[in-house]
Amino acid sequence: MGLPTDYAAAAEWLFAQRPHGAKFGIDRMRVLAAALGHPERAVPCLHVAGTNGKGSVAAMLDAILHAAGWRTGLFTSPHLVRLGERVQVGRASLRETELLGYLRELQPVVERLGAAVPDDRPSFFEYLTAMALLHFARERCDIATIEVGLGGRLDATNIVHPEVAAITSIAMDHCEILGNTFEAIAGEKAGIIKPGVPVILGRVPAAAGARIRQIAAERGAPLTAVQDVYGDDLAGYPETNLEGDYQRWNAATATLAARALAPRWQITPAVIAAGLAHVDWPGRWQRVRVDGRPMILDASHNPEGAQVLDANLGKVATATGRAPIVITGVLGEARARPLLEAIARHAAEIHFVVPQQPRACTWAQLEALLPADYRGRVHRSTVGELFPAPDRCAAGGPGDTVVVTGSIYLLGEVMTKLGPVHPV
Repeated sequence: MGLPTDYAAAAEWLFAQRPHGAKFGIDRMRVLAAALGHPERAVPCLHVAGTNGKGSVAAMLDAILHAAGWRTGLFTSPHLVRLGERVQVGRASLRETELLGYLRELQPVVERLGAAVPDDRPSFFEYLTAMALLHFARERCDIATIEVGLGGRLDATNIVHPEVAAITSIAMDHCEILGNTFEAIAGEKAGIIKPGVPVILGRVPAAAGARIRQIAAERGAPLTAVQDVYGDDLAGYPETNLEGDYQRWNAATATLAARALAPRWQITPAVIAAGLAHVDWPGRWQRVRVDGRPMILDASHNPEGAQVLDANLGKVATATGRAPIVITGVLGEARARPLLEAIARHAAEIHFVVPQQPRACTWAQLEALLPADYRGRVHRSTVGELFPAPDRCAAGGPGDTVVVTGSIYLLGEVMTKLGPVHPV
């Protein structure tokens, strides 16, 4: 290939590698890591899998480790606005020049490895995983938190051998890849469990929990479950600056994972509390002010997320005395149906948007999935129409709360238009 000469070209080229990702497995990532000198062995890490909450838990762990005084790495996906958000050191995102440099460094290695099997080249996610591992090693991170991309057993990140593994939740998502039962999905997520490595189990259905416990026992990995420690009363769960009951579950998962680290990491109750009070994780029921009005940015993109959204939208209506205005766009009808059912129970009006992604639902698909008894107004909109300028929103009027929800890609497009936002 002709090597990209600027960030925009590099990002475009990387996104174009997505089609190669149809071949699942970690053999290709292992070969690439070996050719790079095994950067996955250079920095201790925590590994976080789960259907929902894994990004939040990863961000919480990063905040806790930062509060303990360590130089931290954080690898998450997807990003909201810029690719570099996925790879952070001390919460500073990978700069555009650094991303371009890593790509130019990786490409000769990939070309050499691909000479024998031309069609077996790294996917988009494998490139980003390699960049993250190299960056953490080069920046001399003390410890990194690594979020699984998809599943666990066959995910590119599963070449790491972590200090602690965490599985945040199990729900029916990516069923075409991970399976159609809680047990099957749990088995894929539990693929990150390594022999003897402590495992933290978040809030999961009973069948999923039984499968994960079985795998942990087979591998001699000591398992601690959030529910066994904290029970069912959320009042006793750790507090965090991230809003929502589900974030208390995530905070408990992060707390137990931090506690499971060896004593040399100096994780005290005060350090955990300080970290959980200063978590930076945008787009998860994030309250901001736009155009002088309250707005909530929330990535809810699967059935379990829809249940949480249902409860939160009800709380907005109760707190404000007015039904919210909802802007939404979703990738895939299976995800859209439960989300729209939740939205329809609470929204005064709905603005449908089609995110700039190949799998995005069209306006017609979204309209067809909206419950027939919904009586509010429905609009076909675009991000450009709804957000015509920085700090501007054309939806709703004075006194309305606007909720932007659905695909994280939609949130990224909105945040790009809004520019810097002001927290409420």
